Amino acid sequence: MDAARPQRTDQARLEEAVGLALAIDLEIVSSYVVTLSQIRPATLLGQGKVEELSVIVKTEEVELVVVDHPLTPIQQRNLEKALNAKVLDRTGLILEIFGARARTAEGRLQVELAHLKWQKSRLVRSWTHLERQRGGLGFIGGPGETQIEADRRLIQERITRLEKDLEQVRRTRDLHRKQRRKVPQPIVALVGYTNAGKSTLFNRLTRSDVFAKNLLFATLDPTLRRIPLPHGGEVILSDTVGFISDLPTHLVAAFRATLEEVLEADLILHVRDISHEDTEAQAVDVAETLRLLGIEEGGDERIIEVWNKIDLVDPVRREALLSDNARAEGPIAVSAVSGDGIAALLARIEDRVAEDRVVYSLSLPLAEGETLAWLYRAAEVLERRDGEATSMLTVRVPEKQRERFMQRCGGYLAAPGSSGT
Repeated sequence: MDAARPQRTDQARLEEAVGLALAIDLEIVSSYVVTLSQIRPATLLGQGKVEELSVIVKTEEVELVVVDHPLTPIQQRNLEKALNAKVLDRTGLILEIFGARARTAEGRLQVELAHLKWQKSRLVRSWTHLERQRGGLGFIGGPGETQIEADRRLIQERITRLEKDLEQVRRTRDLHRKQRRKVPQPIVALVGYTNAGKSTLFNRLTRSDVFAKNLLFATLDPTLRRIPLPHGGEVILSDTVGFISDLPTHLVAAFRATLEEVLEADLILHVRDISHEDTEAQAVDVAETLRLLGIEEGGDERIIEVWNKIDLVDPVRREALLSDNARAEGPIAVSAVSGDGIAALLARIEDRVAEDRVVYSLSLPLAEGETLAWLYRAAEVLERRDGEATSMLTVRVPEKQRERFMQRCGGYLAAPGSSGT
């Protein structure tokens, strides 16, 4: 492990595990940190700790034990036998949350794909029904095919079908993105550690009511909304699934169709819960997930850090953070709950998306109503003064619309060769 990597406290990791359990309405009977002197191949935990857990499970009539650590199939089976209760590891619990949260058809496809890949990896000769031989029926398996081989084959067939379905989703999403490229609105994607407040910030910026609650993984399905900028322009804001530490690679892969919104974004807002004691470690986990998507946080100029939840820090620090918002670079401090810093964030977004835009002056005949309407759709009209026969316009044109702008409006430039700001 990198020595410079921020280390989470045991208590913070326990609180996150409890938060994951609460996210699917589990009732927490007991939670505590177990210190391991060594990893036991059979049960992960030592025999004494397993016996101690067994007493708690029996006394409290516990039905489910969550272990915030990867478990091998053998370890899971042995723990379930010893405790006489269902056992889930961190990945299994996250998959349960994903299953409960997915709302769209795409989200459900992604959850099922992730779950099947996890399940396939856990098909071992551990259960008696998986060790039975069965005669082959030709088209569904060869002679003497074991149940485990049949299960694995059926799972793989379903995985292949789901991947084809998700490929169709990606093609459809690509078509939608191509359509959006024809309009001037830049795409701004929200990313961040789960429960950093992305959906609350999304609602604050868009004045909408996307599901936002103090739960881990409150958002799974991508949501897109237009938001107005201070000087009349618009951007399209995209809310995405939250990231989390130790998220298995196959889960990231399963949600790639959703996360491709981030890859295509003109700006990426990395939302951090600046009040959290593990905010630095969470930021590293987000950076690592972005790196899996091919985005290097340190070298990608599209990324703006947004330090959220400043309403939860002490007043002196809050004022210092807000005063830093006046800087042209660096993080923007906000409270999605109170609205502090939101104006500065919108101004920063506007400045960044306007960097590649050129400002022109036009003298447009009033009869060119269709061209005027196109300018309002495809560019930012910064100023307009109507005369008897013409409108004097100052417009800011995005780079992707510049060629079409010159074709439609080149003859109306008030000063040929107008330069951009």
